[in-house]
Amino acid sequence: MGRILDKTGRPYATTGPTFEGASQAPRMSNFLAPTIGPNTAIGNSLTSLRGRSRQAIRNNPLAKSGQETHTSNMVGKGITPRFNFPGAPEGTKEQVQELWLDSVAEFDWDENANFYGMQAIVANALFSDGECLGLSRPRNRYADLAVPLQVQLMEADHLDVAYSTTLPDGHKIRMSIEYNKAGKRAAYHLFKDHPGEMFMNGDMGRIRVPVKNIFHIFDVTRPGQQRGLPALTSTLVKLHEIDQCVDAELVRRKTTALFGGFITLEDEGDEVDFMGETTGDVQGLEPGTFSILGPGQKVVFSEPKDVGGSYVAWMRQQLMDVARGMGITYDQLTGDLSEVNYSSIRAGLLEFRRALTMKMHKTLIYQFCRPVIQRWLDTAVITGKLNIPDYLQNKRRYYRGISWQSDPWQWIDPYKDMLAEVLEIRGGLKNYTQALAARGQDIESFFAERDGELKLIDFHNFVFDTDPRKTTSKGMYQVMGEEKEEGEKKND
Repeated sequence: MGRILDKTGRPYATTGPTFEGASQAPRMSNFLAPTIGPNTAIGNSLTSLRGRSRQAIRNNPLAKSGQETHTSNMVGKGITPRFNFPGAPEGTKEQVQELWLDSVAEFDWDENANFYGMQAIVANALFSDGECLGLSRPRNRYADLAVPLQVQLMEADHLDVAYSTTLPDGHKIRMSIEYNKAGKRAAYHLFKDHPGEMFMNGDMGRIRVPVKNIFHIFDVTRPGQQRGLPALTSTLVKLHEIDQCVDAELVRRKTTALFGGFITLEDEGDEVDFMGETTGDVQGLEPGTFSILGPGQKVVFSEPKDVGGSYVAWMRQQLMDVARGMGITYDQLTGDLSEVNYSSIRAGLLEFRRALTMKMHKTLIYQFCRPVIQRWLDTAVITGKLNIPDYLQNKRRYYRGISWQSDPWQWIDPYKDMLAEVLEIRGGLKNYTQALAARGQDIESFFAERDGELKLIDFHNFVFDTDPRKTTSKGMYQVMGEEKEEGEKKND
């Protein structure tokens, strides 16, 4: 094969990397970048990363704030299901919804939370540990439950990252996850008890749990990835160093505030009328004190320079980097709103919510909510709690047409957003179903409730200014537009 020539007929240079990022020049020589697989990288570091992440959340207010922001925005009051059964026999949807409401409070095996509270626990674990486990626990059909099924949440520590082997049947275990010969997950090998508990009795045996009974929730970022990483992975070093910097500044300020004065004895025979002991042994200071030094003793202070105005600007930049690494905004992390306006905070929130929505659907909904409610439906039908005759007759997939709606986010200026939504509906870009779903409401339930409300209002002959049938013939958009114009005139 001939060489490629340039316009002058000379061959192109083929030595050295084409991209500067791959250069081995001195300025890049300390840029270490091992080309290892996703699971080797995780297996070597997961235990340390998880422990340090939890320690940071326990002791660092920034890490704690990041976790709370992540969970409260991802879950809020709960991610609720909407049962989409078009064409189903009359009353089926209402029957399923009613049973679901009865089951919400009964899902937790540990009886610490309802189903939506369990979502928050999983979201917390995703942030701090990178993953969470849910164990399906079928109950006796005579148990006092709406549907005899519960879920036990477990920390990922039950899944030993160091346990890898090959079984006699050819199945491979990698980081405690068993794969069959085709490479599909077959089972999970869990510690019977949490390996970090103080009351462990020494029995660290494992149990094999079929994959159908395990919900393994983690954020997959590389193809073939088997375990999850904490959200603080890229910010742990910076958080630790910020802590050290803040501590050093606090010590400097405390030392400055401690200074009082010293009394030096010119002669060993001198006597001073001073309350307290004269030891000549100075090991520490208290604010406003005068310590006595022995003859020939003197004190030399280090005089660290004040960081001055650069400290605030430097710290702000570091906290911006930390917030970005956590996937939240700077003002959410710190509560500092001194330099934001409506446009900037809205732009930041839009980006944050877009990223969080993606992660929510990838992990919490797809890996936890979806399989849990599918198992719940199967159990309810098999045990006779739901009467859906065609469910097991090739209609199972049809009845799994369930969408999930997150807790609606409130905007800073709801008036502007409401006006924009009205324009979208009037322009045909959004319908009532979508608008109500964005608020976590079901259109059938909403209109049924609205219809009953209007009938009750008419029965009592009430007139409210929120009822356009009685107060105005103008459309809502026209009324809102006129109100806006009046407000702008007043401001002018």
